[in-house]
Amino acid sequence: MDTKEYIASGILELYVAGTLSELENLEVYLNAQKYPEIKKEIEDIEASVLSLSKSVSPGTKGFGDMQNRMAKLGVAKTEPISNKVSWTAYLGWAASLVLMGGLIWLYQQNDQLKLDLEVVSKENNTMEQQIADSQKSLEKTEELLNTIRDKNVMVVALGGQTVSPTSYAKAYWNKVEKKVFIDAQGLPDPPDGFVYQVWSLKLNPLTPTSMGLLEDFVNDENKVFALTNPNESEAFGITLEPAGGSETPTLEQLYTLGVATS
Repeated sequence: MDTKEYIASGILELYVAGTLSELENLEVYLNAQKYPEIKKEIEDIEASVLSLSKSVSPGTKGFGDMQNRMAKLGVAKTEPISNKVSWTAYLGWAASLVLMGGLIWLYQQNDQLKLDLEVVSKENNTMEQQIADSQKSLEKTEELLNTIRDKNVMVVALGGQTVSPTSYAKAYWNKVEKKVFIDAQGLPDPPDGFVYQVWSLKLNPLTPTSMGLLEDFVNDENKVFALTNPNESEAFGITLEPAGGSETPTLEQLYTLGVATS
């Protein structure tokens, strides 16, 4: 046996503190009988504890258990000192407190790690959503640019009307693909409970046909909306209608109007 390593392991201090199991106690006892240096180390530890106990708390009782083990090892008993403290118990309590503190620290670290992982996960989800939104916005922008640059596209300017003279919009109409992109950046946000509705108009006689709604207008950053238009349109108009839209336009709420010229 490497007695130096054995002594350095700390098991002798635990033996003196009385925190080892019966089997471990027996092992230390037998090693002490076999190796004088181990026995000497135990004697030194117990002597130190006894000395400390007298200087710190000379008025407390008891060291019987430690002295009995010292007798088994052949260490002479010290002269009886009245009211000695049991440092065996104190050392055991101290070891328990250290262990409990370590467990609490590990528990707190584990909780913090879980919290950090949740934060990272949320940040990753947010980033993924932002990337998806950016990709969607990019695709929409590319589609708009392709539409604007197409030779078959007609650009119709929609000017403000009586209810909102400062409003404006543009319609990019591709007759071949039967699509219209409405750039509604010049319209104010609709009031709660209302929505903008786009109309294809025949002028003589005036015949409006709904092309659709500018849904989620407030949250749409680009304010560009793609609509289908299979109609032979002569003009386009945008009105403010109750949520869900109307079968016919509310002309008193006509915000923009523009005539399509060949």
